[in-house]
Amino acid sequence: MIDVIVLEIDKENRRLSLGHKQLEENPWDVFETLFKEGSVHEGTVVNIFDRGAVITLPYGVEGFAPSRHAKKEDNSNLKVDDVLDFKVIEFSKENKKIILSHTFTWKDEKAEKPEAPAKKTASKTKRNAVNKVNESNESTTLGDIAGELSALKSAMEKSEKKK
Repeated sequence: MIDVIVLEIDKENRRLSLGHKQLEENPWDVFETLFKEGSVHEGTVVNIFDRGAVITLPYGVEGFAPSRHAKKEDNSNLKVDDVLDFKVIEFSKENKKIILSHTFTWKDEKAEKPEAPAKKTASKTKRNAVNKVNESNESTTLGDIAGELSALKSAMEKSEKKK
């Protein structure tokens, strides 16, 4: 026995269109959430062509890395069975294709490295400025406030007695 869904009823020709695949979830709906553009995944090179390389990703999904995106950091080409990180640069659920780049993984890291010290310097400067402001302000304690409140209360009582 097999489960099916009625897709169409043709009364004139007395036909039913049935579908079995429609009962199953489309795996590409799930892949769309896993392999978002910009995400990085470990993949294995399974085949190399003139135009690029076929990469096996997690869950048995295959992607394609065009030859311009299939260069290692040392400028060498990918080889079959290389296990490397690949960045998703295009995902098409309709066409069931994933375009990958290994080159972007190491180029993006290089681009981020020079920025890191500048960010640290800026945050360190901000931290120093906050510390200076905090040091220059007198710190008020609960005891100080209680003393001020009792003095204020006494002053208010005196002014009421005078009236």
